[in-house]
Amino acid sequence: MRIRLLFIALVIAEQLSALSVSSLYAGEDRLELYSWWNAGGDSVALEALVGLYKKANPGTEVVSQTIGGTGGIAARAVLQTRLNAGNPPDTWQSHPGWELFGQYVDRGYCEPIDSVYDSEGWNHVFPANLIPLLSERGRKYEVLVGIHRGNVLWYDKKVLDKLHIHVGANLSFDALIAACDKLEAAGISGIAVGDLEITNSAQVFENTLIGVIGPDGWTDLFDGKLQWDSPQVKLAMQMFGEIVDRQNPDHASLDLYGALRELISGKAGFTCAGDWTYGAFLRSNQKPNVDFGWVCYPGTDNSFVVIADGFTLAKGAPDRDEALRWLKIVGSKEAQEQFNQIKGSIPARTDVDRAKFDPYHQWSMDSFLKDRLIPSCVHGEAAPPSMQEAVNDAVAQFVKDRNVDDFASAMVRAAQEQQM
Repeated sequence: MRIRLLFIALVIAEQLSALSVSSLYAGEDRLELYSWWNAGGDSVALEALVGLYKKANPGTEVVSQTIGGTGGIAARAVLQTRLNAGNPPDTWQSHPGWELFGQYVDRGYCEPIDSVYDSEGWNHVFPANLIPLLSERGRKYEVLVGIHRGNVLWYDKKVLDKLHIHVGANLSFDALIAACDKLEAAGISGIAVGDLEITNSAQVFENTLIGVIGPDGWTDLFDGKLQWDSPQVKLAMQMFGEIVDRQNPDHASLDLYGALRELISGKAGFTCAGDWTYGAFLRSNQKPNVDFGWVCYPGTDNSFVVIADGFTLAKGAPDRDEALRWLKIVGSKEAQEQFNQIKGSIPARTDVDRAKFDPYHQWSMDSFLKDRLIPSCVHGEAAPPSMQEAVNDAVAQFVKDRNVDDFASAMVRAAQEQQM
């Protein structure tokens, strides 16, 4: 925890110093956008969006501020400092739900953008079941550019084929454990995890929990109807421990993409991560259904864990007109088709040309249309930041000591504090 806070503090100091210099060059035709897409397929996808914006607005300078870190933890800390100081970027990346409203809208940092939805005809092309995650008191505050799926289990197809490990349309938890044990007997890690940033392990726990208690249990957990020390939740914690026991020995020194490299290099059989990893597979010349495959995380076959990304309009944006033009690009059909093909997510729009997308995207699109949509806690949609932090801290401790009772007690306390 202290190391993470020190890292964030150093990032804040460095970024604010850089921003104080860059602000001297602010011109009339300038757009400053802010995100945590600074690596892998994320950065390439962002460059595609910026390219479309520049093509439509050739005279505008684009200042793209990016700060890395899984889930945007460090980026949000820097952004919050800027917002508190009255120095907002024109537009910034945000997850919908609790993050959008608890951190930005309710504090008066964002403007509603209903006029953009009206002028662009978006009210009929964005899914109606997602609009509540973007709206408060009937006003919309964000344009979604893509929707990631969080409950994906990826596997090295060649490694599994060599060991005669078959993964079909779905995979049970027992089958996953058996496959991991077979991999480890062959000198290969069962499941690659990179918890240098604990968010990655927390997401594995989140998926395990959803797989055990189901979508209704997930809703009840955050409504207070199901307790964190209930037998079902404790069972999920025990099952998560089974996964931790079969992870790569160097997990503490790797980030998300380090874990993915272990999978790609044949050092591990499985990894669990959202489909932002898909772009990394493609950049490593991995072919879907040849070099790698995917399946729903065990127990979550009828669920789609939503981790959506969008952009806001800052209240008092220094370059308001340019920010509005950016939002129109972000929500356009062309941008959503280009961006999501690169990033691994699927478009938020429902009217894109599906023929432009590959088998993974088709699989994800089909699930999105028919399965239960589950907001992620780890990525800020199901619960406020304090609860995200509690999950991260409890998972980090559990990875060290495997104490289910302490894990459950820590989460009970966090839930009680949340209700105060």
